[in-house]
Amino acid sequence: MTLFPDKPAHPAPCNTAAKSFILQFDGGSRGNPGPAGIGVTVSTDTGKSVYELGEFLGHYTNNVAEYTALLRGLAAAVALGATKLLVRADSELVVRQLNGIYKVKSPDLKPLFAQAVQLIGKIGDVKIHHVYREGNSRADALANLAMDTESMVEPLGPLPRN
Repeated sequence: MTLFPDKPAHPAPCNTAAKSFILQFDGGSRGNPGPAGIGVTVSTDTGKSVYELGEFLGHYTNNVAEYTALLRGLAAAVALGATKLLVRADSELVVRQLNGIYKVKSPDLKPLFAQAVQLIGKIGDVKIHHVYREGNSRADALANLAMDTESMVEPLGPLPRN
């Protein structure tokens, strides 16, 4: 499945080794709209966790929370120097919109979608796949922790500053 069927992929330059990561994210809202939080995990392609985030957002819809989680995860991947990224998420809407299957109609989601496309362009080789909720349990747990505590947590420490 390609990210944008009508656009060519942008592979990493041949003279550098690819920095490959896996991003999983989840966003939730209790009440929709209601108190919202996100969870993000970034791991190496061998499964070693390198960054985790749980963040309370305030009062938002579930879809805004899902996109915000994606944006935080993509920004983390960029900060980590990713040149190849596999994104796994349980939000069928976000996955299908990014893969060009669904159009983005919501005025609230259009700017978030545009930001995601911009960040994806900074990475280059990005594949986005849907997983079922049980395959996204750590990101879900971080989102729930953030909503429960109304706080931000980075269990593995903050991202490196450039």
